[in-house]
Amino acid sequence: MATKRGTKTSMKNMEKELLCPVCQEMYKQPLVLPCTHNVCQACAREVLSQQGYLGHGGDPNSEPTSPASTPSTRSPRLSRRTLPKSDRLDRMLKSGFGTYPGRKRGALHPQVIMFPCPACQGDVELGERGLAGLFRNLTLERVVERYRQSVSVGGAILCQLCKPPPLEATKGCTECRATFCNECFKLFHPWGTQKAQHEPTLPTLSFRPKGLMCPDHKEEVTHYCKTCQRLVCQLCRVRRTHSGHKITPVLSAYQALKDKLTKSLTYILGNQDTVQTQICELEETRASLLRAIEECQQERLARLSAQIQEHRSLLDGSGLVGYAQEVLKETDHPCFVQAAKQLHHRIARATEALQTFRPAVSSSFRHCQLDVGREMKLLTELNFLRVPEAPVIDTQRTFAYDQIFLCWRLPPHSPPAWHYTIEFRRTDVPAQPGPTRWQRREEVRGTSALLENPDTGSVYVLRVRGCNKAGFGEYSEDVHLHTPPAPVLHFFLDGRWGTSRERLAISKDQRAVRSVPGLPLLLAAERLLTGCHLSVDVVLGDVAVTQGRSYWACAVDPASYLVKVGVGLESKLQESFQGAPDVISPRYDPDSGHDSGAEDATVEASPPFAFLTIGMGKILLGSGASSNPGLTGRDGPAASCTVPLPPRLGICLDYERGRVSFLDAVSFRGLLECPLDCSGPVCPAFCFIGGGAVQLQEPVGTKPERKVTIGGFAKLD
Repeated sequence: MATKRGTKTSMKNMEKELLCPVCQEMYKQPLVLPCTHNVCQACAREVLSQQGYLGHGGDPNSEPTSPASTPSTRSPRLSRRTLPKSDRLDRMLKSGFGTYPGRKRGALHPQVIMFPCPACQGDVELGERGLAGLFRNLTLERVVERYRQSVSVGGAILCQLCKPPPLEATKGCTECRATFCNECFKLFHPWGTQKAQHEPTLPTLSFRPKGLMCPDHKEEVTHYCKTCQRLVCQLCRVRRTHSGHKITPVLSAYQALKDKLTKSLTYILGNQDTVQTQICELEETRASLLRAIEECQQERLARLSAQIQEHRSLLDGSGLVGYAQEVLKETDHPCFVQAAKQLHHRIARATEALQTFRPAVSSSFRHCQLDVGREMKLLTELNFLRVPEAPVIDTQRTFAYDQIFLCWRLPPHSPPAWHYTIEFRRTDVPAQPGPTRWQRREEVRGTSALLENPDTGSVYVLRVRGCNKAGFGEYSEDVHLHTPPAPVLHFFLDGRWGTSRERLAISKDQRAVRSVPGLPLLLAAERLLTGCHLSVDVVLGDVAVTQGRSYWACAVDPASYLVKVGVGLESKLQESFQGAPDVISPRYDPDSGHDSGAEDATVEASPPFAFLTIGMGKILLGSGASSNPGLTGRDGPAASCTVPLPPRLGICLDYERGRVSFLDAVSFRGLLECPLDCSGPVCPAFCFIGGGAVQLQEPVGTKPERKVTIGGFAKLD
């Protein structure tokens, strides 16, 4: 009962929101002005007529009813004429078609109709079509109708087809634009006729169209233009006026605006006590101000009354003047001096007051000022904080390796966020019945986060949203990330097995290496015509894989002359590169293993090495290894080819299967797959011929200390 009474009170309080600012009555067929205020259609026509605009006050949703425009009365000659299309008519008008003497071609300017909005007291431009280009506010009409029904404004709605006395209407028909009782509805909608297909509605005194129609094309609106902030139909979308604008489906705009309005309303309702407390403080301040004014008034009146009495004593016939005149009649000198001394002081004071007259108090209350600084601060802070806008995920800094690193930022003019919520889920798992299950990280501070222990070989979708005192904002756009196909192998570079340390420069963190050609390479180039081979500088990883599947990634400098990235048996690598070979020895062959440019692949035994050859920003895919069919054909490449070098290369080693896969580490697209002899420990290896550089993929998070062993030497990671 209390809830019903509260609803009626709320409906009664909002009556002022349903009054037209022109006629001060409830809206009837309201139109939405470009300034977002509403006005009755009839009132708008009257206002335009008073402003001198004639012929621009038509109903934007009404049909022509003039006899001259009906098919039955239209001239036969006019009916046979082909009217020009609207776009052709526009071109004719712009080109000066139909000019008359005295008017220059191209000087035709359309009339701009200005409407004085009674709500915001501003002039609103309606365009050339006037009221015909405005939308009808059907939602406001429904609110007005519900309000009338709740407070019983206007009494019951009667059937319009009954014989007197009419019965109360129970149904309405939008197509017939009439209200019916049950019997009349059946009578006027007989079974088997076209009218039987009419859908009954609630009885109403104001019939509205089923949907909101575009005033320009009489089509149902389906989209919303964010740039123009206007509903548009399908024909509006293809017009040049919306070229390059951001247009979204009306369902998306509906959901976004509904969420924002709901959040703002929830915030207002949740702070009712705060608003009421501030109202009480303002009322107390007003009462204090009135009391201070009243006290100051009494004090001033008392001082003015005393001054009036003092001045009245100076008038002829007053007590002081009469007493002074009688004292002057005294002839006894001592007695006169005794009496006149005190009287002289009073007369002198009165004379001075007469000569320098000024009211004791002023009529102004400037000095009676109340400090309302605190109240003004409360009023200033009484604003509704907006929720944060949807964050923008930085795809350049967001990546997945051993862990997932997510980075984002807020739009430039977004309200600040106190913390963020991250949601993520796998997309490559079978769909479960029911709503989509998201994993969530709550109250994330800052604008980046680390998601640990992701599943390998999976696709994750991630999104983030901000939160502040006003509530949660919208989610960012979804971002999809591929995780590596195998657990990530962490290692450092070890150049002890290289052929020449003077040409290899390893960084302090041992995760990057650069080959700097020196004098030996120049000498080798000088003897190149004699049949010598160039030297190969090799850098190995400080770990050896003996089981399972492993993955690591690296970036190769596109300006590198020739770099080979891959893996090989630890024993074979040490045997081939531990002793520094002679750079001019024709017996030295650095390509004894299998790589993308390897020799004939008909040998059944798996090679001890598997390398991918990179040079001058290209990858060489050899003819002897199976690679991605999308790159080289369904049955493997028929001949060697090159593909562009991606930003990062991924190497996936399957020890049990004896296979090595080379991938694009950004899109995880396969580049090459090679066999490998895994009869012993296998190490990552990098070979340089000429200048080049390689950078290992940095781990996302900090790694715990681990002890690794290679070639009998122990090292603390």
